[in-house]
Amino acid sequence: MKKIEFPGIWIMLISVLLSVPCKAQENNWQTIFNGKDLDGWQQLNGKHIWEVNNGMIVGTTVPGEPNGFLCTNKEYGDFVLELDVSIDTLMNNSGIQFRTLSYPDYNNGRVHGYQMEVDPKPQQWSGAIYEEGGNRGWIYPGEQLSPAAKKAFKRDQKSGFQWNKYRIECIGTTIRTWINGIPAAHLIDGRFLRGYIGLQLHANQANDPAGSYKVRFRNIRLQTGDLKISPLDNAFVVNLLPNNLSSQEEKNDYSLLWDGKSTRGWSGPNKSEFPKNVWSIKDGEMSVLKPDGTESAGGSYIITEKQYGPFELKFDFKLSEGANSGVKYFVNESEGNRSTALSSLEYQIVDDSASGVTGNRTLGSLADILASKKTSAIAKRIGEWNQAFIKMLPDKQVEYWLNGNKILEYKLGSAEYKDLMSKSKYKDLPNFGMSFKGHILLENNGSSVSYRSMKIKEN
Repeated sequence: MKKIEFPGIWIMLISVLLSVPCKAQENNWQTIFNGKDLDGWQQLNGKHIWEVNNGMIVGTTVPGEPNGFLCTNKEYGDFVLELDVSIDTLMNNSGIQFRTLSYPDYNNGRVHGYQMEVDPKPQQWSGAIYEEGGNRGWIYPGEQLSPAAKKAFKRDQKSGFQWNKYRIECIGTTIRTWINGIPAAHLIDGRFLRGYIGLQLHANQANDPAGSYKVRFRNIRLQTGDLKISPLDNAFVVNLLPNNLSSQEEKNDYSLLWDGKSTRGWSGPNKSEFPKNVWSIKDGEMSVLKPDGTESAGGSYIITEKQYGPFELKFDFKLSEGANSGVKYFVNESEGNRSTALSSLEYQIVDDSASGVTGNRTLGSLADILASKKTSAIAKRIGEWNQAFIKMLPDKQVEYWLNGNKILEYKLGSAEYKDLMSKSKYKDLPNFGMSFKGHILLENNGSSVSYRSMKIKEN
């Protein structure tokens, strides 16, 4: 029998089948601004001016008023939000609120929740995430945005508005932002899981240009229901869930340095076992249990079994009053306990208010060598968790970060580094800090310090 083929019919059928998911996904968008009036929206907090003009929501600041918000009447949990934003260049900033709440029992109805930054200033922090009205402030600071993300935002020009396409994905505890298609922030956090979507007006402050300024929003649309996350990318992840390794962190080659529950991978210096009765492992925290000896003794220090070359190390730490500890790296065990403790580079972990803590012995310093440049506002209060980050590149450039802010940098072996060494207490150790591979060590100096969420990436 002669075979009969229908290539045209099959091609049409396949095309129809393949297009169904795309069309369904495209048709899943719902418009939450009708382009005509503010039906479905409510004004909260500061009494600024909100109006609709030519299919845009236009907000105008009123000098002297506190932050004001135009929020949806409806709350949303998991969603994808897209909208266009244009802001006057001389305005301080604005933002897109999401998973935002407001109720009388909280600070007289103060709006609080996540905010994706709209920043026209030269610092280029658009796309970063701030906790508006809460106690954490910047939770994905602008300094952690990639150079591409910082350049993605277009500022208004004299010739007219510059529209920026904003995108926010909130799925479970994963929050991601984009500006004009460029990945910006990637946050893992579980504090707010549902709330309003809102638009912020931020009146200029005393050191800003005087007057009223405008921000414009249009094409505000939303997807809910069966959502699929966008493909993973290379954006830096701020993960606020204890001892959690996100999919993007795994994709970017991070692994847990401590598993959050056992002593596996750690021991005492020059020992095969983990020190007993000096560290506590409980509720996902590794904590100093009780006072022990002097700094040089090293008997209660703990050290990784593995050695590391250039790496990126994330870790959380919590201080008590008067606490003193440190994270040392490139540690060489073969020189004995005293040299193990002394002849290695350190990220200083200390309560700055303790007696005698100054200069290069303060929190975040390259201990006894180079003082950190942090401000007092960067560090969290005693008893709260801080996020630290040590980044070192194969070219021997090293950076220290604290709570999303770069506080120190140096280049191992550079002329400046050698000059610092010659003036430090390590000047008589000729090879101090010149190794570019070794163990990672946590100090126990007899005061209560806790660690968690230790993650490492080898460069």
